[in-house]
Amino acid sequence: MTTYHQEGLTALSDPTRRAIFERLADGPRSVADLAAGMPVSRPAVSQHLKVLKAAGLVVDRAAGSRRIYQVDPDGLAALRSYLDQFWKKALQGFKQHVEQTEQTAPNEETT
Repeated sequence: MTTYHQEGLTALSDPTRRAIFERLADGPRSVADLAAGMPVSRPAVSQHLKVLKAAGLVVDRAAGSRRIYQVDPDGLAALRSYLDQFWKKALQGFKQHVEQTEQTAPNEETT
């Protein structure tokens, strides 16, 4: 079973999708806006947006004949929550290491 965060990580593993996602972090954009300055075509950008949308990282809305895409805060929150668990574990491990080091280090005042 593929989970929500795994789909997000897989979607962001592609450098072009990551670049598109990073552009969307600045605010909502159309496919044409996103494709401007990218080394890929508009249809390719649309395909990357389809993957990002399926992963729950972006949402879109109609604006006339265009689609406007933006980062999905719920999808980003789920991905961040997944990554935060590793940060918390790393901090706990660091704290434990420091405490153990302090207990086993010779007392500098007695030397």
